[in-house]
Amino acid sequence: MARVRAAAAPRRPAAGSAPGRGWRRPGRILAPDPAPQPDPWPDPTPPASVYLAARGYAAQLAEELRRAGLPPPIWHGRLALSPHPPVPAAWALEVWTAPRLLPAPSIAAGADQLRAIQRNWALVPIAHHRRSRLIEARLPPVKARPLRFPEPPPTSHLGAWTLLRPDLILASPTKTSPFPQGEARFVEDREGPPSRAYLKLWAGLTRLGAHPAPGELCLDLGAAPGGWSWALARLGAQVVAVDKAPLDPRVAALPGVSWRQESAFALAPEPVDWLFSDVICYPPRLLALVRRWLDAGVVRRGLVVTIKFQGSTDHETAAAFAAIPGGLLFHSAQNRHELTFAWLRPAEGGGKPAP
Repeated sequence: MARVRAAAAPRRPAAGSAPGRGWRRPGRILAPDPAPQPDPWPDPTPPASVYLAARGYAAQLAEELRRAGLPPPIWHGRLALSPHPPVPAAWALEVWTAPRLLPAPSIAAGADQLRAIQRNWALVPIAHHRRSRLIEARLPPVKARPLRFPEPPPTSHLGAWTLLRPDLILASPTKTSPFPQGEARFVEDREGPPSRAYLKLWAGLTRLGAHPAPGELCLDLGAAPGGWSWALARLGAQVVAVDKAPLDPRVAALPGVSWRQESAFALAPEPVDWLFSDVICYPPRLLALVRRWLDAGVVRRGLVVTIKFQGSTDHETAAAFAAIPGGLLFHSAQNRHELTFAWLRPAEGGGKPAP
């Protein structure tokens, strides 16, 4: 049975202090993924839930599940197999909510088993790659084209599957994400924005199920160089970018964008339609900022912020974000060692937390 442990991390400054010497931007990969197991689930009873970790972030998911009171899951690559019902898991790209075991004595038989349940399936390739691809080739194709934001996510039913052994499929007809492997992809603009950070914002708003309308007032805290401000301006919103550093000239010149040379944390709450932040700071400081703005009752529609971790993952603060009523906490395919927190005023409806 494969188990995952979080790697040791360097000491960090006291909680809430500003990033200083030794601060590093969140990295893309923290640790190698768990190795596939030759027979990860010998029990004839299927697992009750399966969690898919992003590449390099299995340790964060393992710790989150431990803190939720679950025994260590059985790992098969990036998949965490548990005999317990699903629990909220921000570090999971998706959760398989109805797993079942399907015999696959042959490639054709494996494909027939899946087709007998439903049409649309997304493979999560962990082991036995050639055989997996041959089974996949016998299934109806799933056209997972990139979204043109703000295009909504697909509504067609999609299941997930993988091979545990050459002759055994683990499949779930239902899962918490409408995207293959839980990864929303977008048609990117490689010329307009000053960075690719806007993709995190697109992922957050897509998950939230809402976005700023033309003319709505958006406050972008820690905006420079302006990737998020660029994305908001493209929606026709009125954007106030707050940062001590200036915006990229191309963003500053966009219609509806203004710059305030101030500290994001010194700014007193004021009425806005939307609040956004991709600012670099320690998580407790961002939590205090979000609570201050929400408690003031001045955010009319919603907010999206990035919680950035440096060194060890601050699970305590992540749990505090998750406890905010009406909030969504998740790790998207566009996040690094960070989580996205999104909130929508209840009257708006919007997205629902994944199990």
